[in-house]
Amino acid sequence: MGPPAVTMERWEGLECASQLDIVLPMYKEIWVEPPYREGPREIAEFVDRFAQEVFLPRARLVVARADDRPVGYAFGYPLPAETGWWKAMDEETTPEFAAEDGRRTLGIVELAVRADSRRQGVAALLHEQLRDGLGVERVTLAVRTEEEAAPAHAAYAAWGYRRIGRWRPADGKPVSDIMLLTL
Repeated sequence: MGPPAVTMERWEGLECASQLDIVLPMYKEIWVEPPYREGPREIAEFVDRFAQEVFLPRARLVVARADDRPVGYAFGYPLPAETGWWKAMDEETTPEFAAEDGRRTLGIVELAVRADSRRQGVAALLHEQLRDGLGVERVTLAVRTEEEAAPAHAAYAAWGYRRIGRWRPADGKPVSDIMLLTL
């Protein structure tokens, strides 16, 4: 017998906030692994950021379940006009490239699957459900550069993403590649 069937649940806007009790245990389990190695400070930052981002227009959360157990989640929103997403990159962008209006680009800020459910297509399903019906032109996300993140890089490349730059947080946090998928 194969892996259990995966079902998806999706919430919009402030509905996402009421799902933190489902997402937070997965976050704590997944993001403690290499290369992330997140601890109490990063978990608190995630909770604070999530509480703010659910107020953004068209914010969306998708949770994957297998046998009613949450096994992964994805969270994102179309980048608002005043986004700093593109300004955070090392590489220069043109004003045309960086122009956002809340409809053009979906920014995926969380996409994670529990270890025992990886390499079963769950991340691809989450990715698809997060994008479904938004009508965006492109999708962007950040992925760490360490060797442990190679499976994520491979998945994104297989889905059509390309690396367009690097994000180096000013506060000494780890570097990430900025990826872009043009739809």
